[in-house]
Amino acid sequence: MYLPVYAQSEGNFVHEDMLQNLQNGDKAALLMVHFGTTHDDTRAVTIDAINQKAKDEFPQLDFREAYTSRIIMRKLSKRGVRKLNPVEALAQLKAEGYTHVIVQSTNIIDGIEMESLRKDIDMMKPLFKEIRLGMPLLYSPEDYKQVIDCLKEKSKEKTFTILVGHGTYTPATAQYAMLDYMLQTEGYSDFAVGTVEGYPTFDNAIGKLKGQKKIKQVQLLPFMFVAGDHAKNDIAVDMKEVLEKEGYEVTALMEGLGEQPAIQQIYIDHIRFIIKHKQIDIVQKKINYANGKEL
Repeated sequence: MYLPVYAQSEGNFVHEDMLQNLQNGDKAALLMVHFGTTHDDTRAVTIDAINQKAKDEFPQLDFREAYTSRIIMRKLSKRGVRKLNPVEALAQLKAEGYTHVIVQSTNIIDGIEMESLRKDIDMMKPLFKEIRLGMPLLYSPEDYKQVIDCLKEKSKEKTFTILVGHGTYTPATAQYAMLDYMLQTEGYSDFAVGTVEGYPTFDNAIGKLKGQKKIKQVQLLPFMFVAGDHAKNDIAVDMKEVLEKEGYEVTALMEGLGEQPAIQQIYIDHIRFIIKHKQIDIVQKKINYANGKEL
């Protein structure tokens, strides 16, 4: 069921159905953008799965895909697998006569990958009548609550769960801290969030674990769309060993967030929302305010 993203419709977006504005000769496409993975096993149950779900949910949009990790794309090319980056995919859509594009990434937070994607879109925007970008998994408070509802299904009795995100070196890492805070305020004190390369750190999560004196069992869950290199090496090996040396019985669940149908549905809802809502141009909004006008 589609859940409206209330926070998005309060000031940042206005209702405007893109598909209803199509004219004769216009063509619309959906471009799914993924960081990517070289691991075929996790790709099949995450990236391929949500791609198929998006195709099924939006048959009125022609489907395309792009990867953003140049390292992954280079490795795949050596195996004979070519993936387009967002600029290449948009250029191809233009060459094929598409006029309207919905872009939806499978990024978890609004961090540097989303920033890079926005720059790619801004560069290509003049070539189209309209391009709209959907939000990452975590954007509005309602998104966080829905994600927590999905995660709580993974909880086990007498077990502490550590969600391990990738993290970032920018202030966007605060989004992981927000998830950690909301887990606590929602009453899930047996959960903590840590990251590989950001804040909260893995040590921060261990600190919360040690506050649960009677718990000796821990499960590590990748808070990442795919369970790739970080999950199989940093989480399942390094982090697991650290906790075992502390005397805990540890299980590492090698499951990417993208495997969960409920998580996939949040992205689908974001696509549905951005089809029907246009993001307000903040520069134009300020100009309107200066002229005494409000949208």
